[in-house]
Amino acid sequence: MTAMADRLLRKYYANSPHPYRLFEVAVDQALGTAKQKVLLDAGCGRTVPVLRKYLDRASHLIGIELVDFTDVPPGIEAHKADLAHIPLPDACVDVIMSRSVFEHLTDPESVYREFQRLLKPGGQLIFLTANMWDYGTLVARLVPNRFHSGIVKRVEGRAEEDTFPTAYKTNTRADVNRLAQGAGLTVQRFEYLGQYPNYLMFNGPLFLLGTAYDKLICRFHALRILRGWILVTLGKPPKA
Repeated sequence: MTAMADRLLRKYYANSPHPYRLFEVAVDQALGTAKQKVLLDAGCGRTVPVLRKYLDRASHLIGIELVDFTDVPPGIEAHKADLAHIPLPDACVDVIMSRSVFEHLTDPESVYREFQRLLKPGGQLIFLTANMWDYGTLVARLVPNRFHSGIVKRVEGRAEEDTFPTAYKTNTRADVNRLAQGAGLTVQRFEYLGQYPNYLMFNGPLFLLGTAYDKLICRFHALRILRGWILVTLGKPPKA
């Protein structure tokens, strides 16, 4: 981050909640205060960074990840598995959460069906993912996946092994509606969220330009489809 980008970030976004925080608020609301629900993190990461925040908020915590785990605290059940084939019984989870994972799904139909199988009647799936029509996503789609890890390392400082190929097959409202309906889930919430231009923090003038763009599309409701993120809650219908 440059000094100019840091000043602009503090000036224009000091009171703007990050989409990650809004995602956690949605999960908090789904869990409630009774601490009796089972929470599963789909694509939880090597060190389960989000799931560990809920160690005292649920009766049982489960993490699913494709790569090897490196640091899982006691109290979290971890499985190395594909999201379309999770080794758990039917109707065993109250809430499934997933952050920055759905843009990587190459077979979302199978994943949606698997989540529907795992959810108890009345259970919820909450996910935060990139919006297809965000300029960052549009640029990423033009760049071959083999270059993504190097670019992300340079721009965000993220380790290359933690950058995965993107597919963007469930990143529009139409895609979510279609996939949810096909899996027997209902769309309870679909919201476009804005964020500071994190991909441009390496350059002050570009960060200023990105900030102006973000403020513009957040000011006008008709332009919300251009915001960077989508926050979605899907529900499994309760038993009749």
